[in-house]
Amino acid sequence: MTGLQLYLDFVVFTFGAVIGSFLNVCVHRMPRDESIVSPPSHCPHCNQRIRWADNIPLVSYLLLGGRCRNCAAKISPRYFLVELLTATLFLLMWLRLTQWDKQPLQGIEFLKGPVYWMIIAGLIVATFIDFEHLIIPNEITLGGVVVGFICSVLVPPLQHTQSHAIAALRSFLGILAGGLVLFAIAEFGKLLFGRLRVPLPPGTVIMISDGKLKLPSEEIDWPDLFFRNSDKVRVQAASIKFADKEFHDAAVIIREDSIAVNGTKYLLADIGPIEVTANEIVIPREAMGFGDVKLLAAIGAFLGWQATVFSIFLSSFAGSIVGLTLIVLGKKNLQGRIPYGPYIALGALVWLFAQDQLLAIMATYVGNMKDMLTFMFRRG
Repeated sequence: MTGLQLYLDFVVFTFGAVIGSFLNVCVHRMPRDESIVSPPSHCPHCNQRIRWADNIPLVSYLLLGGRCRNCAAKISPRYFLVELLTATLFLLMWLRLTQWDKQPLQGIEFLKGPVYWMIIAGLIVATFIDFEHLIIPNEITLGGVVVGFICSVLVPPLQHTQSHAIAALRSFLGILAGGLVLFAIAEFGKLLFGRLRVPLPPGTVIMISDGKLKLPSEEIDWPDLFFRNSDKVRVQAASIKFADKEFHDAAVIIREDSIAVNGTKYLLADIGPIEVTANEIVIPREAMGFGDVKLLAAIGAFLGWQATVFSIFLSSFAGSIVGLTLIVLGKKNLQGRIPYGPYIALGALVWLFAQDQLLAIMATYVGNMKDMLTFMFRRG
């Protein structure tokens, strides 16, 4: 390895750390619908603007001991982790494209590098936001679908072709594969596991007002409850009060725009706040978040349908391993707190680094299946 190669490797690692610093801003602000550009970086505790000397990726966190210079509040280790992870993955991708292969990429093929860095950045942001907030912003998913399609058309080697038209077709098929497959899984899972019973302390008061279902421990926005027309909330209420009406021991069914009490329907727009006393509530739930569906569609837009199939397979496998491990460790209650998006991101990341080998394996497998079917039909 020459001195120039070492220097370029260092530059790429540093560049990745700088990008990681920006990704931290995205992870913190995007779920809060805040601008990722303004205001400049500041302490999340005291809002003091961070000086440039205290904002050097990786280095400043270590020198300051993970604390704000102004208020001494502890800064989450996530900031250091994101910077280090981004720098490391950027460097590994650089090495893969320039030194791991016997024939380093040249010409338009080399443009895959910046696009792969973009994908890595998006996967990191999606992962850490999903871990903290259990959502994946549309800016990452739907934005990724659009940007992925454009990048595939402009850089056809992303789709393993030199033809812009074929690249566009493969990107579109990747979007369909990612979106439709997981949508089908989500819909089927909804039919099987679409209700969540939430036991409540005796005499718990539930409020419905301002477009929210207000439980003692959380508030659920209306759009998060009612994604489909068939979605409904069920309560066997000890009492229910709204407007000038009061009922006791009532069967209550709540839909997006109405409430039925013992079979009598009332429009929510006409009755104002609702107070319910109950010991249990049954709410609709998704077997899989639709942010995950859109994330798979974005992966397909960048990398094609094979990447989506592999990401689904590996994410399912990884999720099963984690789930079984938690059960063995007696931590089954933690399963529901681990989002699915990071597993999908892991699958896409593995595909980025090993896609040539994986494509060869998939081609061999398909070829063997074709030969076997041909032999069976001829024999028959």
